[in-house]
Amino acid sequence: MSAPHPAPHDTPGSPTDLDDAARSAAAGTGPAGPAPARTTRRTGSRWTGPAWGAFGVLVTISVWWAFTHAAAGANTMIASFQPERMPGAVASLAERGVVVQDGLTSLWRLLCGLAVATGLGVPLGLLIGSYRRFRWTSAPVVQFLRMVSPLSWAPVAVALLGVGNAPVVFLVAAAAVWPITMNTAAGVKALDPLHLRVAETLGATPAERLRTVVLPSIRPFVMTGVRLALGISWVVIVPAEMLGVSSGLGYEILNARDRLAYDEMLVVILVIGLLGMALDQLAQWLLREPGLRR
Repeated sequence: MSAPHPAPHDTPGSPTDLDDAARSAAAGTGPAGPAPARTTRRTGSRWTGPAWGAFGVLVTISVWWAFTHAAAGANTMIASFQPERMPGAVASLAERGVVVQDGLTSLWRLLCGLAVATGLGVPLGLLIGSYRRFRWTSAPVVQFLRMVSPLSWAPVAVALLGVGNAPVVFLVAAAAVWPITMNTAAGVKALDPLHLRVAETLGATPAERLRTVVLPSIRPFVMTGVRLALGISWVVIVPAEMLGVSSGLGYEILNARDRLAYDEMLVVILVIGLLGMALDQLAQWLLREPGLRR
């Protein structure tokens, strides 16, 4: 009498066992569940970028130290740029309290210029994107003005607006208005005409179509334009503050140069870079959809 054959589900390597193993692995409950390995890889990759960023900063500081010590010689300006002199310069500026005050002044001028640029750029972009004849008519003038450096208007701004905040805000707005305008126009042109026709069929007025269809649809384009304008404006505001004003980070660079305090001048430049990075990160967070702000 032959021995009984084992049931199919008891046979090692049978299709039934393979199916059960596959289901267990997919659920993360099998003996060789890969979930912990995947979690480890995700956790490791989370810190990979910041670690490489920190390494890049260390390499940059090392190159900075080596260059300033090798090239200094009798050059007192380069010697003033040595990294070990930065803490003393920071302490001197902190004691005078100028960096915080000038930084707030520059940020205020930046926000005012961006507000003016947004107030002008969004309506202009809507007109360019919505009306073909207006786009054709305005194209030569818009393209010409876009190619003119905002700083070229500095003498005109000072002559018309005098000294103080007004010419700086004007120059910031002149730099920021075109990215906002062009991105708004691109958003309007990318809008699906079917959405507008549906709203019109439902009896929506032009104002209602603008409020409920156009503006929500072009929001990502406008936000991208604002972020680009922010970066350009922060680059422009520093030289703009070197013209006829007595406050701001740009003015503080000239003030440090005139006092031959080159170490303090470099600290102000570093502050400008750090503030620019912080502004860009803040803009990325603020311009995300509300549900993605994590």
